[in-house]
Amino acid sequence: MSRHERLLLDGPAGKIEVFVEPHPAATGIAIIAHPHPLFGGTADNKVVTTLAKAFRELGCTTLRPSFRGVGGSEGTHDRGIAETDDLRVVHDYARGRFGDLPLYLAGFSFGAYVVTRLAKSVVATRLVLVGTAAGFIEGDRQYETGAVAPDTIVIHGSADETVPLANVLKWAEPLELPVTVIPGADHFFHRRLHLIRKIIHDAWRP
Repeated sequence: MSRHERLLLDGPAGKIEVFVEPHPAATGIAIIAHPHPLFGGTADNKVVTTLAKAFRELGCTTLRPSFRGVGGSEGTHDRGIAETDDLRVVHDYARGRFGDLPLYLAGFSFGAYVVTRLAKSVVATRLVLVGTAAGFIEGDRQYETGAVAPDTIVIHGSADETVPLANVLKWAEPLELPVTVIPGADHFFHRRLHLIRKIIHDAWRP
């Protein structure tokens, strides 16, 4: 069985809560970011834990940080700007503890957006983005999601009611970035979580 750790790292605005599951024979490190903290997003979100499970099955040590104001993390929500700095602290901790293994960044919804920001300043082997926040979303949220590497895995539900599929396709089109669409899946991938794991596993096969 995996060993769960709850850590409190020192960040720019106080403590950053991180749930760490070291792999006994790790071949990689995966940092997984959760959905919007003002709309119930936590590190225990089912999509986030599904991503973590998939990466552990692939041999990775996983780290699931809590964004500002969630769980034991201090500070206040900053629309992804300061949250990027917090993820960099988690990244630096992971590098210091687990070494120079391949690094994978994954995120769901708001977390996917923050991961794209972090990827501009750290060296990541690959990104996995699920339900990526892009464009205008109801609730006065506008996401100028940046470019990502061409081998990034982008997964979206055809029936996503929070981030319309059209938003993600509009973002991905000029990047010539493939998007894997799960038919009938809503934003939280109810009854479709197993497909997320399958897509990731299939992408890792030699």
